[in-house]
Amino acid sequence: SMTLQDSASPVMEQLIFFHDHALMIVLMIITAVFYTMISIIQNKQTSRFILEGQMIETLWTIAPAIILVFIAIPSLRLLYLMDEIHNPAMTLKTVGHQWYWSYEYSDFTKLEFDSYMLQQEDQPINSFRLLDTDNRVVLPMNSPIRMIVTAADVLHSWTVPSLGVKTDATPGRLNQMSFSINRPGLLYGQCSEICG
Repeated sequence: SMTLQDSASPVMEQLIFFHDHALMIVLMIITAVFYTMISIIQNKQTSRFILEGQMIETLWTIAPAIILVFIAIPSLRLLYLMDEIHNPAMTLKTVGHQWYWSYEYSDFTKLEFDSYMLQQEDQPINSFRLLDTDNRVVLPMNSPIRMIVTAADVLHSWTVPSLGVKTDATPGRLNQMSFSINRPGLLYGQCSEICG
């Protein structure tokens, strides 16, 4: 389908709300511009104030600034919502390699594993092509999770759209993100970088 994936985290719920909010503003702008264009084309009379005038120039300078404020305030609120969690329930270290990911649960007994994409002939019938793996990451629900992401070879990007998370995995650099899962289920992600 052409819509966003169903939300599995509070951040993704807010991202969907912000998307709808910004889309509504864009639709109102398009409608106003289209109405103005049609009105000007159909109107045979002209006004000397339409092309040059202090009032109209002030109006088309202030109106976009106000519109930007209506977009910026929810955007900044969402940006701070996505910021670091101070007391995560667990930390998962993720390392991107060409064609697979390595995971390490280090808060408990040290558990490491590699997660390779299933080959097409190994995939169950009616499964998502090139999204399922041989070893899945298991994360708790309703708990703040911190993920530390890096890469061993080239640029990667760890992404799970239904959680609303995406972070770059860069060799020699640790990136951190946090999220919380608010519904159980099997969530699919992928590398969102051309890394091969």
